[in-house]
Amino acid sequence: MGASVRTAGAPASNGLADSPIRIRKLLLSEQITRIVDGLQQSSGSSCLSAMNQGLEKESLRIDPSGHIALTPHPDGLGSALTHPSITTDFSEALMEFITPVFQKPEVTLAKLSDIHTFTYSQLPREELLWTSSMPCVIGKDDEIPLAQYGSSNSGRLKTLYRKGLGFRYGRTMQTIAGIHFNCSLPDAFWPLYHNLLGSTQTPSEFKTDQYFALIRNFRRHSWLLIYLFGASPALCRSFVKNNPNHGLDSFDDSTLYMPYATSLRMGDLGYTSKAQAGLHISYNSLNQYADGLLKAIKTPYPPYANFATTDGTPAQINSNVLQIENEFYSTIRPKRVTPSGKRPVHILRAEGVEYIEVRCIDLNPFMPVGIDAEMMTFLSTFLVFCLLRSSPPSEREQYQEIDTNFQAVVKQGRNPALMLSRKGKAISLKDWAGKILDEMQKIAKLLDSINGNSASTAATLAQVAKVANSALTPSAMVLQRMRELKTGYFRFAMNQSLASSDYFRGLQLPAATRAEFQRMSTASAGEQAAMEQSDTADFATYLKKLNEG
Repeated sequence: MGASVRTAGAPASNGLADSPIRIRKLLLSEQITRIVDGLQQSSGSSCLSAMNQGLEKESLRIDPSGHIALTPHPDGLGSALTHPSITTDFSEALMEFITPVFQKPEVTLAKLSDIHTFTYSQLPREELLWTSSMPCVIGKDDEIPLAQYGSSNSGRLKTLYRKGLGFRYGRTMQTIAGIHFNCSLPDAFWPLYHNLLGSTQTPSEFKTDQYFALIRNFRRHSWLLIYLFGASPALCRSFVKNNPNHGLDSFDDSTLYMPYATSLRMGDLGYTSKAQAGLHISYNSLNQYADGLLKAIKTPYPPYANFATTDGTPAQINSNVLQIENEFYSTIRPKRVTPSGKRPVHILRAEGVEYIEVRCIDLNPFMPVGIDAEMMTFLSTFLVFCLLRSSPPSEREQYQEIDTNFQAVVKQGRNPALMLSRKGKAISLKDWAGKILDEMQKIAKLLDSINGNSASTAATLAQVAKVANSALTPSAMVLQRMRELKTGYFRFAMNQSLASSDYFRGLQLPAATRAEFQRMSTASAGEQAAMEQSDTADFATYLKKLNEG
């Protein structure tokens, strides 16, 4: 980072009343208050106005009957392999929209809206983007089309990875959509925070360790996000047609649900894996995290060795517990931009954490792009809370408590009698949520004083209201709308998708913005063609080298 860092005991230069050592000793019971006070006294805290935020938003393309679209990725959107903003996830029909990084949520959302508007201009008139996380009507599993990325080795690898996911977990599960919230603290923050805590670590070590501290606290408290923003309490029966033990109740002939559920997307019916059930990835340090991932990538899982294709082509990248790092399902990931052809975990270990990816947010079907500025503001405030709060290492038994709390809120989050476990002691969701939000309000006031507005406080108070009245949560609102319309999940979600389509098809992009999207589409197609021409190794050799890396 290039900034000099004062070690413990050096003269204070930021106006703090206590030395770093004194502050650190007092943080054990009041860490949030003490650090917020310290930041408020520091002129350098203004850097927090420049928190970096970006979004990755998934949506299924559907046909007029509400079935998953079987058409290929539209030519007018360029190459899904190389386009910087418009790509695909598991399926040709599962679109993924990626914004650049901005400092203001309103700017990020405006960019995401532009991406939607341009995409709709290139879709066949009869196709829609599904606005809910749980998918539309699903037919046979093998009819779901895998995403295609051309004939380059890297493109073929991406499709092969998805083929392997289909064998391992079924393709239906991979049609679930969500929003990933990417966030990082500005570079100028880290020397300030390093100084405030009196750390003797190198700047790079400190930054990475603090991001892992954030992750540990996020996992302890992520159940709160599921309660506040979960929007998938119901689903089409077609989603579980091959699972008679789904454990869901009937809402009507076409819909299954759980009365107090918040996010079935994040439950046992969503991103789960028997192979990963026994996988323990530690977040206590970068090295432990990297070691755990690499072990899973290199450890054979015998049941996966039985997969085979009818045409003799590979069925998956390998038959190990994980094919690659991305197969590890988690609510949050430490990330770093990785050069093409490099293994992400190696780059992460060598260079440290660059940003955080939050992965547990449902699409809100009542919002045009699935998320709004209030949600983004709360999420960034929540991540600062997770960073500033004391975050001791987690032992394996505590991981079980974390997972149990999370799944309880997934299935029973709006049940007023729900009790969670905090350090082995029972506590009601409402009481624990209230304590978290009380601490967050201190951080919200700090951020508002820096930004010169009241956005963080307003976003936090909006969540306080949801804790007091669960009817205000998106999951409750979805079920309430279904009851009002006397219809099931499909009709509700189809109505929202049609309204969203009308909204975006009614917008007109400025000429310069439209021209830039067209330029990116054309350029991406050229980049894919160049990649296909530049490969020197055959795919079998390329795959062998990857698995040995």
